[in-house]
Amino acid sequence: MGDIAVFSGSAHPELAAAICAQLQVPLHPARIERFASDCIEVQLLENCRERDVFIVQPLCAPVQENLVELLLMLDAARGASAARRTVVLPHYAYARSDKKDRPRISIGGRLIADLMATAGADRVLAMTLHAPQVHAFFSVPVDHLHALNELAEHFRGLDLSNTVVVSPDLGNAKEAAAFARMLGVGVAFAAKQRISDDKVVISAVIGEVDGRDVIVLDDEIAKGTSVIELLEHPAMAGIGTVRIACTHGLFAAGALERLAARAQVEEIVSTDTVPIPAERRVDKLTVLSVAPAFAEAIRRIHNGESVSALFHSS
Repeated sequence: MGDIAVFSGSAHPELAAAICAQLQVPLHPARIERFASDCIEVQLLENCRERDVFIVQPLCAPVQENLVELLLMLDAARGASAARRTVVLPHYAYARSDKKDRPRISIGGRLIADLMATAGADRVLAMTLHAPQVHAFFSVPVDHLHALNELAEHFRGLDLSNTVVVSPDLGNAKEAAAFARMLGVGVAFAAKQRISDDKVVISAVIGEVDGRDVIVLDDEIAKGTSVIELLEHPAMAGIGTVRIACTHGLFAAGALERLAARAQVEEIVSTDTVPIPAERRVDKLTVLSVAPAFAEAIRRIHNGESVSALFHSS
C-alpha cells in the first residue's frame, strides 16, 4: 500500500481515520481555509504525484459546503499529478434527486455526479445509493457497497423466531427481501406515497405482520416521517417489539428523539456513514462501523481486485 494516499475533507474525518487504521496507512492532512470573501481554498499537505489517491467525504450536512470541499480536493489532487483519484462517498445526499417527477425541476443526482467527474474523479466508491438509476448518473466507474452484512450480523444475536423485516417503501423492497433472507425471516412491504419532504401516506402494508416482532429497514432516515407513518398504520396495530435499522442515520429535526420516544421501539441501529455527534445520540441508538468494508474495498480497488466479490456470499 506504499503508493496509496488517503485524504479526508471536514465532513467525517473520524470515519476516514478508522478506514486508514484498517488499512494501516496514514490519513494525510489537508488544509481547508475560508477567506474573507467566503471562498474556500484547499491544499493537500502530502505528495500525490503518481499515487493512488482516495478522498473520503460523505455529502452530509452541511451538504453544499462538503460538496465544494470535495470538488476542490479533487481538483487539487489532479493538479498534483495523482495517478488516479477515487471519491470515497459513504453518503450521496443528492441521490434522492433522481427523476423528473414535476415540471421544470433539476435532477441533482446527475448534475453532482457530472461535477465530480469534471473536477477530476476517476472512480467513485459509494454505499447504499438511494435508487438503482443513480449508479448510471456517473460517467466514471462506480463501486457500490451496501451495509446489509453489518446490519445482519448485529441482528443475528437476537431471537428472530417471530420476526419479520418490514420495508416502509416499495422502492426498498429488493434490499429488504435480501436482508430478510440473510436473517432467515419473513418480509413485508408498505405502499408509500410521498406528498412533501415531511409528509407521506402509507396506503397498505403487504405481508403478515400481526403478532410479529418487526425490524423496520430503510436505506436512510432523515426526519423519520416514513417510519412513524408506518408504525401508526392500522395494519401495524398488533405487532410486538420494533427495531429500526438504516444505513444512513441522518436523523434531522429531532427524528432520533421522536423515534426513541415510542414505547414499542427497542433499538435504533445505524451505521457511521455520516457522523452522529455524541450530544445527539440516545440510549436506544446503536452505531455500527462501515470502516472495515470501505477499507477492504479500497484495498481491492488499489490492487485491481474485484469489489463485487465482497457480496457474492450475501
